[in-house]
Amino acid sequence: MRSISLPAFAKINLDLRILGTRADGFHDLKTVFQSLTLFDNVTVSVRRGPMALTCDEPDIPADHRNLAWKAAALLHHVVTGKTSAPRDVLIELRKRVPAQAGLGGGSANAATTLLALNALWKLDLDPASLTRIGARLGADVPYFLVGGTALGLGRGDDIYPLADMPQVHVVILRPGFGVATTDAYRWFDEEVRRPLKEPAARRVPDGWPAWSAALRNDLETAVMKHHPAIGRIKQSLLDAGATFAAMSGSGSAVFGLFDRADAARRTANDLARPGWLSLHTRTLSRREYERRIAVRSKAVKI
Repeated sequence: MRSISLPAFAKINLDLRILGTRADGFHDLKTVFQSLTLFDNVTVSVRRGPMALTCDEPDIPADHRNLAWKAAALLHHVVTGKTSAPRDVLIELRKRVPAQAGLGGGSANAATTLLALNALWKLDLDPASLTRIGARLGADVPYFLVGGTALGLGRGDDIYPLADMPQVHVVILRPGFGVATTDAYRWFDEEVRRPLKEPAARRVPDGWPAWSAALRNDLETAVMKHHPAIGRIKQSLLDAGATFAAMSGSGSAVFGLFDRADAARRTANDLARPGWLSLHTRTLSRREYERRIAVRSKAVKI
């Protein structure tokens, strides 16, 4: 058996603007992604038999509904033309990034599976090819082939690396419920349309880019009407001294940015509640991201 084990890092959306609705029914976005050191572990192995997927989180589907499974099946189809699922592949997921939280766990798993199989099958596909395949799986997947601080346009799948934000500590609070992405955008679409005002520029720490003074998430208001707890969590993080706090993506996770590790650690402990995920992590630069997802394995031909 030959295998590759890689981290699949979570992300937050530092900024999320909805610019309109596209002809294909998706929304035109302008978003700023940021990698975190929080990660799932994805191990992809070559072994005889039908393709299989295992996961240590029982609520995560371990079949064709899983994005990592879909990634393997799509990559196999692209390189062989076959519509059947590949054989001789085992995908093992060790989950730490919660689902329906706006942290991109499923998309990160899919991107990592593409990277691992590209090496194991000796495909030698370039980043542009992997990005095109990833975009067919989901709007966030191409970002996880890049990492660090990056701008996402279109559906969020047109990725432009930005200069990395200075390293900051991050508190993640995910209440005991999730928010489906489709629900969040539907609730946004059902809102009475009013022009969204640019937030007043806030004071940001030295070294932060100018665009970080006016961060916002356009989905927040609609989601908070259905889940007021998200608004209360955001305010609790600000009261605890976060430089900025917001819902990540379509929720339900809320993040707060802190300059100091001790303040972030204390806040994560103080705001923990039964049934919630409460943790302290930090941002991850693109250079560190690339180093940690670098594939090192003896590969085999498909």
